[in-house]
Amino acid sequence: MSMLVPTPIDEISNIHRRAREAFFSGKTKSIAFRKAQIAQVGYLLKDNEHRFIEALKQDLRRPESETILCDLAGAYIEVRSAYDNVEQWTKIQKADFNLNFFAMSPKLKAEPKGVVLLIAPFNLPTFLVFSPLVSMIAGGNAAVIKPPDQTPACSALIAELVPQYLDNDLYHVVNGGVPETKKLLDLRWDHIFYIGNGRTGRIIAEAAAKHLTPTTMELGGKNPVVLDPKCDFNVAARRILWGRFLNCGQICMAPEYVLVQKEHQDRLVDAMKEVYASFYPEGPENSDSLARIVNEAHAARIKQIIDETKGTIVLGGDADVSKRYIAPTVVRDVAFDDPLFQDEVFGPVLAVVPVNSIEEAIDFINSGESPLAVYVFSTDKSFQSKVFDNTRSGAANANEVVITTAIPGLPMGGVGGSGYGYYTGKQAFEEFTHWRISIDNPSWADKIGFGFRFPPYKPSKMLAMLYPSLPPRPAQGKNSKRASTKSGAGKL
Repeated sequence: MSMLVPTPIDEISNIHRRAREAFFSGKTKSIAFRKAQIAQVGYLLKDNEHRFIEALKQDLRRPESETILCDLAGAYIEVRSAYDNVEQWTKIQKADFNLNFFAMSPKLKAEPKGVVLLIAPFNLPTFLVFSPLVSMIAGGNAAVIKPPDQTPACSALIAELVPQYLDNDLYHVVNGGVPETKKLLDLRWDHIFYIGNGRTGRIIAEAAAKHLTPTTMELGGKNPVVLDPKCDFNVAARRILWGRFLNCGQICMAPEYVLVQKEHQDRLVDAMKEVYASFYPEGPENSDSLARIVNEAHAARIKQIIDETKGTIVLGGDADVSKRYIAPTVVRDVAFDDPLFQDEVFGPVLAVVPVNSIEEAIDFINSGESPLAVYVFSTDKSFQSKVFDNTRSGAANANEVVITTAIPGLPMGGVGGSGYGYYTGKQAFEEFTHWRISIDNPSWADKIGFGFRFPPYKPSKMLAMLYPSLPPRPAQGKNSKRASTKSGAGKL
């Protein structure tokens, strides 16, 4: 297994310069070149799939099945999608027809932003490096990748393989920790992509603002589940616990807490106990199906949260920080001011919060930052709509958790405190491109089109040519100003 070697600080500026020079060479303008590089990302993963699985076993003691599901499958999907669609995505688009301007041939073209900095998190270090990288390549950008230092085996492997498979001038890896990241943030980038916690996100946004650099951020948050008393509690319990304990709870889309009406809390807990026993028949500590927390510091933080909760622990609760082990834990009777709600837990701890009504559940969700996802378990469309229509989140999913990240065509991204921008699909391609507009106005067009712009001015003709008709005036109170035409429509 490769060892993680930090990039020398004094080399980082040179890497940045090389990437910028390579971008301005025009090499990425070729769609054929982009497709070849996208395909190479796929074969980087395919040829070394076993090595990535072993690296993540070393870093997270993650089961092979979870690496396939969480890291590899999604990356392959992005490779296939971008490879198949990049020619369509990059086609020049005509502007909507307008009689005054049609002779100018107005067009839009998606052009690359330039050199992009990609700062990846530790929880899905393969998917969240190569999925956005594919979109950056599809958009024609150069990229500098900063893998997470908390997963040294995987990050060392990325640093080893990227130069073997991708263009050495356009795509670079910088490894290291805080000093290397600070140096990267001192430099001017054309876009910065970051996934992680909100605290670090604010630091990155502040650094980006110095250069007016646009950013894309996915910051996670506390994702709620709202349970309809009429739903199938066994199905809900199985899916919720799977999503919460996947990758030992280190998933941005994982459900953090369940809002259930008080009189149904016992029924939910009973269903969860049955599911828990089926997941871990020999106990979770001995299970090959449970990953570990990324490091001892994070494990100690989660253990402290469990120790301080005022709720009742009904499943799990034990920990061995030295082994980075936190038992999958369910806590019932959790109040809104519990330590479990101070911050995103990012571990295998699920809070069950009893409420009096769906309205109370909605109010609680809206009292915090907008989450990355709101989940509802209900077959009643009106129940689903009531929750979704009265909350705000990056995703709104009924009767399922987490797996939207693997569905082609659904862009991943947050809103408000959970982030902004997208990093999968066509929307990610658009995230890393700029719509460059253009016109080409022939000399004869002044005689039939926009010639009225020249002095001496004739305002009446200008008004007639430029102003569109407004839609019908909305009906208003008796004291409001009425439309001057029978139809209620008129010129500006």
